[in-house]
Amino acid sequence: MSDIALPCEDLLIAHAWPAVRRSAQATVRWGERVVTIGGDAPVRVQSMTNTDTVDVIETAIQVKELAIAGSELVRITVNTPEAAQAVPHIREQLDRMGIDVPLIGDFHYNGHRLLTEFPDCAKALSKYRINPGNVGKGDKRDRQFAMMIEAAIQYDKPVRIGVNWGSLDQELLASLMDDNAKRAEPWDAKQVMYQALVSSALQSAAYARELGMDANQILISCKVSGVQDLISVYRALAARCDYPLHLGLTEAGMATKGTVASAVALGVLLQEGIGDTIRVSLTPQPGEARTQEVVVALEILQALGLRAFNPSVTACPGCGRTTSTTFQELAKQIDDFLRAQMPVWRKRYPGVESMKVAVMGCIVNGPGESKHADIGISLPGTGEAPAAPVFIDGEKAMTLRGEGIAQEFHQIVEDYIERRFGAH
Repeated sequence: MSDIALPCEDLLIAHAWPAVRRSAQATVRWGERVVTIGGDAPVRVQSMTNTDTVDVIETAIQVKELAIAGSELVRITVNTPEAAQAVPHIREQLDRMGIDVPLIGDFHYNGHRLLTEFPDCAKALSKYRINPGNVGKGDKRDRQFAMMIEAAIQYDKPVRIGVNWGSLDQELLASLMDDNAKRAEPWDAKQVMYQALVSSALQSAAYARELGMDANQILISCKVSGVQDLISVYRALAARCDYPLHLGLTEAGMATKGTVASAVALGVLLQEGIGDTIRVSLTPQPGEARTQEVVVALEILQALGLRAFNPSVTACPGCGRTTSTTFQELAKQIDDFLRAQMPVWRKRYPGVESMKVAVMGCIVNGPGESKHADIGISLPGTGEAPAAPVFIDGEKAMTLRGEGIAQEFHQIVEDYIERRFGAH
């Protein structure tokens, strides 16, 4: 084996990092809370309530839950006069609870009237989402779009021009299809649809600027529900503008399907430096918390190394060497504990979100993985001696034995966090 020349033995393998795309920078505010989007700012996590906005208490509670879970912006539906009237009361309720997360108003069809007729709603929101496909038809379209932009300018609010292929401007699409039919080599229907999405967003942004909107107050999204479609559209969008871009598969789906599709699509684009805010649009399973979509979004950013939100727990999948479920139970216990404590620890222990913990199930990879982590334990596998070496900062620190290994390791993790990240 030693005599075989390996063709790559002298090659330096470059470490993969997400590409950098410098978009313009927008600012979303509420009170003293300022969330910057784009430019050098980190990729932001956004979510949306599924409550009836008219129900002030229920909506405020869900916004609070989403914010605590890690959502830095929360969108709420504003679709009726009653919903518009409820918005300032939701904001007041959140302020009383000490939740300063900015609220985004999601407008379709009648947003021009609601923002004009309910100024307290317009003021209480930190940002407006406008769908160009749902602001009106014919002569009404430009006038009603202008009314929404004028409200944003009057109250100094940024807007997201959010195009969706399920509600695309049909007049624009028809015009592009007519133009395509005249080509010597017409594009296929999907290419025309891509062009319609991008054109709708950029034309609307250009019109907003003609109306006096500052370019730094405009964000854009072009949402579709297909992974390859999303990648294609956003690559084109990023090449044609420097507005901050909001990413997300619309109607991503439920559970595993929605999670995997979102992770694949967003992962590819974020790795290419495309995207300034993200949302994972999961359909909640019965009884599942709305916050699950936030958890997935955080995990995507953390997996790519773009941001750190929670200490990571490495655990092996198990095999014939690990018939005991002890390592699975301990890994879950530690992971649940760390996540539950993070809202408090973020303030008490700066930097704790970057910590790495390993809970391994046998001697094969256990000691090695534990050494790579900040703190790790290698539990005994099937037939192995009932001993569990613990590694701290790459060095073997102790060996645990007996029935209380799980409880002892739990305390060791807590002590390590206090010692390393606590105030000195």
